Amino acid sequence: MIKVTVSANVNPTEDREKVCEAINNIFPDIELVEEKLSECSSTFSGEGDKFALTSLHNLIREEEIIDTSRTRLNVGLSEDGLSTSFIISKQVATVGRLNYPAKEEPLGSINIEVVADSEKEMERFFDWLTPPTENGIPDFEINIDSV
Repeated sequence: MIKVTVSANVNPTEDREKVCEAINNIFPDIELVEEKLSECSSTFSGEGDKFALTSLHNLIREEEIIDTSRTRLNVGLSEDGLSTSFIISKQVATVGRLNYPAKEEPLGSINIEVVADSEKEMERFFDWLTPPTENGIPDFEINIDSV
């Protein structure tokens, strides 16, 4: 079973509603919970299953960034092959777009972790979200139900 965790910090200089909206633009099916860290800062986080990534799946294709997305998943892949983590730009997500910053942004990024029960399940997940491509066109598309 695929488990997805999404989180982002809200800094004192940021509007908490805009941070929440940025996350919801990319992950509309994840219910967010706010945890106060101090009087001026907090963290939004939430969990979901593979279906929580449907909007991300669609955005990756709309923006034609399948290869880049697959690279980011591979860079974040754990040694045991059971989890991957990556970040996306909070600022870019406010307008419903995707960007993978090279490192954590000064005001923080949206953090995503995906955990699978087996390496085979993680491989199927990679192939669903970011299939191999030829000249930017997916070699195949698999149904989310087969992940």
